[in-house]
Amino acid sequence: MTSHAGPLLEVRNLRIEFPTRRGTLVAVDDVSFSIAPGEVLGVVGESGAGKSLTGAAIIGLLEPPGRIAAGEIKLAGLRIDNLPYDEMRKVRGREIGAIFQDPLTSLNPLYTVGQQLVETITTHLNVSSADARRRAIELLAATGIPAPERRIDHYPHQFSGGMRQRVVIALALAAEPKLVIADEPTTALDVSIQAQIITLLKTLCREKRTAVMLVTHDMGVIAETADRVAVMYAGRIVEIGPVGDVIHRPQHPYTVGLMGSIPTFGHETERLTQIDGAMPRLTAIPPGCAFHPRCSRAFDRCSRERPDLMPAGASRAACWLHDAAAGKVAA
Repeated sequence: MTSHAGPLLEVRNLRIEFPTRRGTLVAVDDVSFSIAPGEVLGVVGESGAGKSLTGAAIIGLLEPPGRIAAGEIKLAGLRIDNLPYDEMRKVRGREIGAIFQDPLTSLNPLYTVGQQLVETITTHLNVSSADARRRAIELLAATGIPAPERRIDHYPHQFSGGMRQRVVIALALAAEPKLVIADEPTTALDVSIQAQIITLLKTLCREKRTAVMLVTHDMGVIAETADRVAVMYAGRIVEIGPVGDVIHRPQHPYTVGLMGSIPTFGHETERLTQIDGAMPRLTAIPPGCAFHPRCSRAFDRCSRERPDLMPAGASRAACWLHDAAAGKVAA
């Protein structure tokens, strides 16, 4: 779903580096994408691909010594990657909500969930404590917590894992942010709770026009939730496009492998596809296309020149198989 006002989030040529004694490691390399109001962009890839670091950079929570070395991040047209810490803190609560994999990192065990919600609401919105408490109860109800009037005065340890994750979502949405960064929000939950959390995220997007960046390694969650998907490999986006196209008609050999590794219901499969080898360490990213050592379709150019994203079907893929100028178009 797009808005005529243009994208809400724009990430342009983002580069994240980690200085080490043995040189500088590039963890995210020249990554660009945008998310429109009301749109869910799924970001997928193996561990270490740079997904979570990209999310952390957007919300201004990169762990030192990691730093943004190049590029820019704009929210509603305003640049946010170069804001002072205190300014960014205001943006983080008010404009951007964050949902992390482990709810215990987001909740303070010493305060009731109500105290934490009310504090967030009164800090960022101009409302009284009584109104903030009412809103907190509404949020808990909206996230599917039963008897919210009673549960609001409970402490985090009195909630189950799935319920705690709902509280975290309520907390992330408390100040009505324009953007939510959700980093593996359903990983620790059982499947039925996962489905409810996904439904909840989708509803909020549609009703509040919130933009969501959903970071996960779970293609099932992406298929169920995202409008578009960006596939990351070794710090770069290797394919980006509408979710149906990327899942059913993947254009990059890495995405083909990722999709082939998902079992499908109703289809007899002898065995799932396996991508041989492992993603390279940051200290040993090969020249050319970083995927070429694992790619069954690699040819000479792949080991020498690094491809940028280029048109590939309804998507864009960073793969020389799609370089029309060279007359090499993927089969």
